[in-house]
Amino acid sequence: MKYKDYYETLGVPRSATQDEIKSAYRKLARKYHPDVSKVADAEARFKEINEANEVLKDPEKRAAYDQMGSNWKAGQEFQPPPNWDAGFEFRGGDSGGFGPGFDASDFFESLFGRQARGPGPRQRAGMQGQDHHAKVLIDLEDAYRGAERSISLRVPVEGADGRVALRERTLDVHIPKGIRPGQRLRLAGQGSAGSGVAASGDLFLEIGFKPHPRYRVEGSDVYVDVPVAPWEAALGASIDAPTPEGSVQLTIPPGSKPGRKLRLKARGLPGKTPGDLYVVLELALPPADSEEVRAAYETLQKAFPDFNPRKHLKG
Repeated sequence: MKYKDYYETLGVPRSATQDEIKSAYRKLARKYHPDVSKVADAEARFKEINEANEVLKDPEKRAAYDQMGSNWKAGQEFQPPPNWDAGFEFRGGDSGGFGPGFDASDFFESLFGRQARGPGPRQRAGMQGQDHHAKVLIDLEDAYRGAERSISLRVPVEGADGRVALRERTLDVHIPKGIRPGQRLRLAGQGSAGSGVAASGDLFLEIGFKPHPRYRVEGSDVYVDVPVAPWEAALGASIDAPTPEGSVQLTIPPGSKPGRKLRLKARGLPGKTPGDLYVVLELALPPADSEEVRAAYETLQKAFPDFNPRKHLKG
């Protein structure tokens, strides 16, 4: 997938005001509208211009797009960083509010597809406030125990000078035990203010997990890599295995091979149907950094003269 420089597409600098973006879009839209333009690639150019405008005209999407920096070049191979939009607050529930017939590129979908394809904002009577949504990252341990946390959200706003700036707000949030990635928390009244005495909208927080140095999560299951010595794998052993709730005794069956998964039932993410925790065995070799250890390895080599770990690769 290729990176798209929306500023380059509209011919404006990154410091452009919202009025300058609007003016540039109108000028280019008149020039390349397929119904009037004689330019050979007018339809393709018009599509690119519309897409750039969809992002840059919206302070929220523009601020999120800008956070990836200006080091990317148009046409450069690109993949959005994991959780690139975490901490940004968007209006309108999960709906991007794109007009009918808007044809988004893969690049646009990779950044804003969640907003574009999600269900629209809840229908509210009168002039009640609009719902907001944001993605927030929590620690894996918070899902195991539940927690009270303060979270900071960045809210893009258009300043008096027509430029987009980020305003930060902090909220106290209860993280319920057993919450899973992708689930949402509702904070009543934390969306846009209503008109007059009408109620404010709500804020929906989509939960994700921060990268963990030890554990990885797949659905409701949790995985952890645990190194074992060659003799523990070959002869069997009882070891201390880490879990997010503390160490447990784990039996290593004799003859275990690297990559073997040992299941700890119901020690994954908690819940009505808890997940499992899988210990994945890794083989750890002692360093041959002394004469005694080298002699031990040589003895082992002589004990298995016909052992070839790459036998299956021949031919």
